[in-house]
Amino acid sequence: MRDVLIPFPTLWDQPQLQACRPDWGSRFCPHLLSPPDAEVHWLFDLEAFVQAQVAGWRGRAAGVFSSSDYPGAVAAAAIAQALGLAGPGAASVLRATHKYRARQAMQSVAPVRHALIDPDAIVAPDIGFPCFVKPVKGTYSMFTRRVEDLAELRSFLQSANVQEYRHQFLAIFNRTWRKHTGDAVDGRYFLAEEPLGGAQVTVEGMIARGQVTIFGVVDSEFAPDSSSFSRFVYPSRLPPEPQRTLTDTATAAVLALGIDNTLFNLELFWHPQRGAQVIEFNPRMCGQFADLYQRVDGKNSYVAAMELACGLEPMWPRGQGKSAIAASVPLRVFEPVEVTAAPTPAQLLELAERFSDALIWSEVCPGMKLDELHLEDGASTRYAVINLGAATEAELQDSTRAIGAALGFQFQPLR
Repeated sequence: MRDVLIPFPTLWDQPQLQACRPDWGSRFCPHLLSPPDAEVHWLFDLEAFVQAQVAGWRGRAAGVFSSSDYPGAVAAAAIAQALGLAGPGAASVLRATHKYRARQAMQSVAPVRHALIDPDAIVAPDIGFPCFVKPVKGTYSMFTRRVEDLAELRSFLQSANVQEYRHQFLAIFNRTWRKHTGDAVDGRYFLAEEPLGGAQVTVEGMIARGQVTIFGVVDSEFAPDSSSFSRFVYPSRLPPEPQRTLTDTATAAVLALGIDNTLFNLELFWHPQRGAQVIEFNPRMCGQFADLYQRVDGKNSYVAAMELACGLEPMWPRGQGKSAIAASVPLRVFEPVEVTAAPTPAQLLELAERFSDALIWSEVCPGMKLDELHLEDGASTRYAVINLGAATEAELQDSTRAIGAALGFQFQPLR
């Protein structure tokens, strides 16, 4: 049995590990190291946390990884590096999650016009308007938006929410960035990019000792007239040739970044005229998609993550799952509301037995106010997720509707 550390667990970790337990239960002993990533305060001492884990697990841990974007991925890399275990290294993870430095590294294989913006000295970006503006260290789609002119750019970047994000929410990143890279362009900066568009997908895979393996291409779907994700579907419905271009671009981008020994995912656009364009790179697994591969291909990516973290050589199957199609469906509200009804833990267990092939979890309870829509994508708040597989698209949609109705959520508008 190999002890595997998973710092700053996400809401995906426990249900996903349980879903694939037969595939790892006799080989690995995962340890979820608190606090959960959602409970990490901006004053949290990440360096002290890393040092404590290194001291406590030296000579005992066989591997370290995290599905947490912030601060889990860099913490896992720093712990593994200090323990002499397989991993990408803290500096590599930091540079890969820094959208400006990553864009520079990928420019030769995935060119996108871009410019760095200093919110403390705002000038019009040399790529012109309109443009998309985002933090150089983002989380979800927070503070990512299209701006039409300099006045709108200044109004956005000078807002109280953006200032709090730059100086407080990213304080851990900024301290860690300075320690491991010495680069003055930390998380307080923003990035302007030319408008991109097309069919949005995620390409996920792993790189092990310089060799890239692609897990698959996942389609992103959106709520009508919105940038809020409504569904993620695997396998992609794009034709084979665009999928080959997307995976080739993803592979070249990973190699250009110089990162190794990690799972990764890239968000990309596919456009018939412009081809494949990288939106962003994430040097970690996507916990939300892990069981989608298991349903279609026969292997959960958490198993691959544990194998890779322990220095093993993960094999990746194709088409060996029970389902022909799988989806992750986030349930959302698009206005400020109070939760007036939500399933209890007992009811969720009952639903898990009733819909035994689905993963279902709620993120809210009665009395909660979902009014900070800016904290995810600026337009909505996710309150639950349904992951499931099926033989056909029609069956998938029927099962999603049945589970959504059985969950019994109710909301009261706040204004």
